[in-house]
Amino acid sequence: MEGQELLRVVDVEYLHDYTMELEFSNGERRIVDFRPLLKGRLHEQLLDHSKFVQFALTDWTLEWYNGVDFAPERLYELGVAA
Repeated sequence: MEGQELLRVVDVEYLHDYTMELEFSNGERRIVDFRPLLKGRLHEQLLDHSKFVQFALTDWTLEWYNGVDFAPERLYELGVAA
């Protein structure tokens, strides 16, 4: 993908439950329900809501206290237009 900038998450707003509104580097905002992504040993830890809300915005995506993160492209694909 020569000449194309990699997609990044540039802003996040926690909405409710396991849902967030993300703004991407292409200017689009998408609403993402993370619940379907929370499978597997590390990811299932985030089903504890008090742990799910312990996230931070990094230079390119969201990262949780336990090191879990998701590729911005995957989050974009799963999201619906805000």
